[in-house]
Amino acid sequence: MSKTVKSLIMRDYKSRIAKDAQEWPDAMVISIRGVKAIETTKLRHVLAKKGIKITVIQNALARKAFEGTRLEALKDLLTGSSALAYGGESVVEVAREIVGAITKMPGIELKGAVLDGIVFKGKAGVEELSKYPTKDEAIGRVITLVLSPAQKLAGQIKGPGSNIAGIIKAIETKLEKGEEVAKVA
Repeated sequence: MSKTVKSLIMRDYKSRIAKDAQEWPDAMVISIRGVKAIETTKLRHVLAKKGIKITVIQNALARKAFEGTRLEALKDLLTGSSALAYGGESVVEVAREIVGAITKMPGIELKGAVLDGIVFKGKAGVEELSKYPTKDEAIGRVITLVLSPAQKLAGQIKGPGSNIAGIIKAIETKLEKGEEVAKVA
């Protein structure tokens, strides 16, 4: 293969994967070699509905294309038949979907993934990554943790206040009826 063709392939990888020249997403490396063509097409179709893409890559050219990017950490995982899965809201969502797809298509091999520069190697690493919260889930957890003490505090403040309001209401009712209110010593 000539340098021109290799250059075109690397440029194609960059244009498909990166949103712009500087913004490369986190991704995972899989092998779909043992999966039949019809099943691969079904998998791609299901993942495409969720904004996840799979691109079969040539390892040597991908290593060169990924140099100086977030995906450079995947270079050791690029052996044998490789495909890059990326997109969706995050690589966590990609990992969840592909780990779920393994039950129907056991021929998929999980090679690894990268999230914020941290490499998750092999099936165990990708399964661990799939259990991480997505960005939206993490934000929801933080908001819950922040609001929880405030809600408890409001309940503590409201509790005695409602008791006092009940006592005042009872005194007011007695006075309206003309009854005497016992004085506290």
